[in-house]
Amino acid sequence: MVSVQAPPRRVGLLLRVLPPGLYAGRARTLVERAVMVYAGNRLILLSGAAEPLLYLLAFQLGFGRLVTEVAGPDGRPMSYVAFVAPALLATSAMNGAIFEATYNLFFKLRYAKLYDAMLATPIGPLDVAMGEIGWAMTRGGLYAVAFLVVAAAMGLLASWWALLMIPAVLLVGLAFSAIGMALVTFLRSTAQFDYIQLVLTPMFLFATTFFPLSVYSEPLQWVVRCLPLYHAIELMRGLATGILSGSMLVNLAYLLALGAVGLWASTRRIAKLLLT
Repeated sequence: MVSVQAPPRRVGLLLRVLPPGLYAGRARTLVERAVMVYAGNRLILLSGAAEPLLYLLAFQLGFGRLVTEVAGPDGRPMSYVAFVAPALLATSAMNGAIFEATYNLFFKLRYAKLYDAMLATPIGPLDVAMGEIGWAMTRGGLYAVAFLVVAAAMGLLASWWALLMIPAVLLVGLAFSAIGMALVTFLRSTAQFDYIQLVLTPMFLFATTFFPLSVYSEPLQWVVRCLPLYHAIELMRGLATGILSGSMLVNLAYLLALGAVGLWASTRRIAKLLLT
């Protein structure tokens, strides 16, 4: 009599709930691969960490001497450099996540055909999305630690709540890398990356990075409130100053929702491009 061996039991909530071809619980292997790749290219990681630090030093030694104070989150005056510092950290997390989830992913998807090879193994589209997003979050976390050390040494952090800026950076990385990954699956050539910069540059300049929301008229304030970077900056600024408010829960919910939508969309797009 021939005995039929039962299939192995799928351990973990996602493994039990999701279809077998979508998720295999191997997202960590993509993070491990990224770590091995960047182990021989440490200068790339260092350059990403150096950019916000150079901005910070420029404001401390240059422009910060001209504009000494600005209205803080609670309306009271605060050091201009301390006002800008959390915004630079949020911007750094955004740029690192977008670069990792768009330029690098586009090359792997369109030229190296890396994901075609991965999906020939038990790895599924959700593993790919979660793995790439996980690495973008890890990279942002490394930048956050370096930034916080320098900002603390410069006396720009006013509260122990600033330690929560590290998980906040991970959340910013999740939101921007997930939505960036979903968008890049629609691109067909490197020339189309100009559209991404066309969105990122104005958002960097106008999402209260360098001046408070109150400088805008009321209609424009609502436009700025719709920008994802605005919510990242407000969350970071509240933690850095220790001035917590209920609006930070809105910032948190916005970034979580953006990350969830991006993860769902990127998984569907990767599955459509590579499995059909």
